Amino acid sequence: MTDVFIYDHVRTPRGRGKKDGALHEVPTPRLAAKVLEALRDRNGLDTSLVDDIIMGCVDPVMEAGAVIPKAAAFEAGYSNRAPGMQISRFCASGLDAVNFAAGKIAQGADDIVIAGGVESMSRVGMGMSGGAWYMDPSVNFPGYFMPQGVSADLIATKYGFSRDDVDAYAVESQKRAGHSWDNGWFDRSVIPVKDQNGIVILAKDEHMRPTTTMQSLAALNPSFQMPGEMGGFEAVGIQAHPEIEKITYVHHAGNSSGIVDGSAAVLVGSKAGGETMGLKPRARIRHFANIGSDPALMLTGPVDVTEKLLKRSGMTIADIDLFELNEAFAAVVLRYMQAFDISHDTMNVAGGAIAMGHPLGATGAMILGTVLDELERRDLNTALVTLCIGAGMGTATIIERV
Repeated sequence: MTDVFIYDHVRTPRGRGKKDGALHEVPTPRLAAKVLEALRDRNGLDTSLVDDIIMGCVDPVMEAGAVIPKAAAFEAGYSNRAPGMQISRFCASGLDAVNFAAGKIAQGADDIVIAGGVESMSRVGMGMSGGAWYMDPSVNFPGYFMPQGVSADLIATKYGFSRDDVDAYAVESQKRAGHSWDNGWFDRSVIPVKDQNGIVILAKDEHMRPTTTMQSLAALNPSFQMPGEMGGFEAVGIQAHPEIEKITYVHHAGNSSGIVDGSAAVLVGSKAGGETMGLKPRARIRHFANIGSDPALMLTGPVDVTEKLLKRSGMTIADIDLFELNEAFAAVVLRYMQAFDISHDTMNVAGGAIAMGHPLGATGAMILGTVLDELERRDLNTALVTLCIGAGMGTATIIERV
């Protein structure tokens, strides 16, 4: 098997996923093209040698449909020889795009692949692609379908996380994100988005609220109590987990991931591919895995896939220097740290999606890049990146510096 290296990565800032958000004016293909342009220009890529462009996109419909990475390649001025493919594994799509690229390279099918993701949630709303999981009783009954926020509250109830616990985690995420920006930790990897006149329309994550406090979060009402109690989804959760008598609702907009627009791309390749392009590797992709997990808890997949990945790789938690877990909801990360007895000092050290937002198809590639930057900045070696996924799944990847 051929070793697979990460040569570079970039992302856009995350814009608020509303019509008044800074990136709302940018069509989805253009948003994806921004990171393709940046990778090409800063690495001097001969795009005729790019074997594939793989991008996650959770709702690939309307302007985001029709193989958006190929559309983005046209807009970015790439060689016509560079093909494209879009994939979706819900929130892990961006990381799985990298993993899919790594598998192709490891098998010798490709030498240079750009992988990542894009989601313009202000332009193509979440859930616009529909699907049987939402709509078909023959699917959503056995899958214990419910809104993810209700599942997050089910996790908090089952594993004993209080409102103070999840709010305290959220406050720290905001502080870390603000500190990271203030100290230039994202300067190398975040590329400003400019309009057609070359004017910068967004250079910094727009969703952050670094002055958030426990007091300000205490003023927010739980977001998922009504669908849980009035919509009947609490009964679904209790049916799957009868040990729970009643769900305690603790999640709200302030301790859940933000809806945002954004794109990211990771340049991966073989040793030979990098040498041809004159590139220096920054990290090796060691192992990756996927798994299905409890569909009612839904968001505990990172625990299950980490256990699988460590077993298959012959590694232990002690072998990992930094962890990056998408902050879909605060309880997701708290449960992961609880399950593996992980210190918060090694988890999401630069802040996460509660502060900066979660552009569904792009987030996996974004957090992979973030943790690589942190390994280098802190002079550490190995990191594990993972995300929870709708319908009860998990994806994880281990990288090491070279």
